[in-house]
Amino acid sequence: MLAGDLYAFQDLLSADEAAVVRRVRDFLDAEVVPIANDHWQRAEFPHHLIKRYADLDIAGRSSSSLLNGWLALEMARADASMATFYGVHAGLAMGSIRMCGSADQQARWLPEMAAFDKVGAFALTEPTGGSDVAAGLRTTARREGDEWVLDGSKRWIGNATFADLVVVWARDVADDQVKGFVVRGDAPGFAATKIENKIALRTVQNADITLTGVRVPEADRLQNANSFKDTAKVLRQTRSGVAWEAVGVMLAAYEIALNYAKEREQFGRPIAKFQLVQDLLVRMLGNVTGSLGLCVRLAQLQDEGKYRDEHSALAKAYCTTRMREVAGWARELLAGNGIVLDYDIGRFVADAEALYSYEGTREINTLIVGRAVTGESAFV
Repeated sequence: MLAGDLYAFQDLLSADEAAVVRRVRDFLDAEVVPIANDHWQRAEFPHHLIKRYADLDIAGRSSSSLLNGWLALEMARADASMATFYGVHAGLAMGSIRMCGSADQQARWLPEMAAFDKVGAFALTEPTGGSDVAAGLRTTARREGDEWVLDGSKRWIGNATFADLVVVWARDVADDQVKGFVVRGDAPGFAATKIENKIALRTVQNADITLTGVRVPEADRLQNANSFKDTAKVLRQTRSGVAWEAVGVMLAAYEIALNYAKEREQFGRPIAKFQLVQDLLVRMLGNVTGSLGLCVRLAQLQDEGKYRDEHSALAKAYCTTRMREVAGWARELLAGNGIVLDYDIGRFVADAEALYSYEGTREINTLIVGRAVTGESAFV
């Protein structure tokens, strides 16, 4: 049982699901945690682990939303960068094909992606378009016979420097609707340049992408992606995963702080004996518990078919806000030791900033929830 799971939410998993979680946790503890700081510091991706993720046999499986969420939590608890790698591949890229692709396209791509023989990326955000990408998407798609010609640029695209398949969202010049295309990473006219000098998720290989006359056959256009509403279906599903990742970061920060408090001595006794230290720990635990409870109920709503946009939006906004607080309090408890990688917490503090922003900022998600509860849209 995790130290931060005070209310034993993990007991809600079935015996088989709990076994999967233990298997993934053991893998992360053995293979990811020991190398996380080193790869983060060097901003290099551990490519040797890709096939090890395939051995876990979790990508593309039909699982409960609670299990999927808990796996996202476990990955982020070990390393938010590797959780992001997995979320982009199995969530955004595979999810786009699963939700928006035809049966033939699903059969063609998903098995190889589930086996990690092909790694996926998801290209939506643009250099001049983030929160306003629904209306401001500038990458274009022009049909010529049985092919489409894509032109434009994308930014912050995780996995893009080594992805085999990139789901690119572009605006059809004929009907002004956003459509999805699966582009090969080695396609002529496609270029991905790694973004340097990041202070968060440094292990993730984010890229600037340029598409210059990239030709995509009609067979590689996602057949059920005909407007941004279809793109939004994918984002709604993966946004809940980010909420779970935020809980994973919180759990890691809480565990680091708790263990440190028990071991660190000042004034002749462990700092865990000081009231103000206990106050920080309990505030952290409260945030973890409240956020975990929200995510568990979110998963139940997903599996019951009662899931709406505002559910994932509130979870993402709330959990990532609480995550920032927990990471900051943990760093505070470690004092000066909190700013060096040796004690781990510095990596989680930095990575929390990226999770706070991606998959919809707090402000955008707040407006989604606000529209749902008031019946009035405050979007510009």
